[in-house]
Amino acid sequence: MEFSYQDESERWLNDIIENHYEEARQRALSLIDGGHIRATGCIESETRDARRVRFRGKQLHAYRFIYCILNRCAASYDDVVRHRCNNRLCLNPEHLEIGTRGENLMDERDFAANGVVHDLL
Repeated sequence: MEFSYQDESERWLNDIIENHYEEARQRALSLIDGGHIRATGCIESETRDARRVRFRGKQLHAYRFIYCILNRCAASYDDVVRHRCNNRLCLNPEHLEIGTRGENLMDERDFAANGVVHDLL
């Protein structure tokens, strides 16, 4: 018998992906469609802070919801969705990737030192 621990975030995302995927996918796409495309390729909502979304009893950042649903990824609490563009308002799935908190910190330091090269996104 193999034991596999899943935290609450993983369990919730697994349930959504397995049982409510099409509804979640439509919600993710509507969040993207409701955003404004910037010259950098970022898709931003009109919120001052990172947009949040409520779906089936749970509230989370819209960029995390979009990434996890469109990539069918049940990210754990310890996983972070990184913005390759370094713009927390961005909802563009092409600018998002999963990573660790350490990688996210390295991204912030790299951005502070070098900025973002949007041609590489």
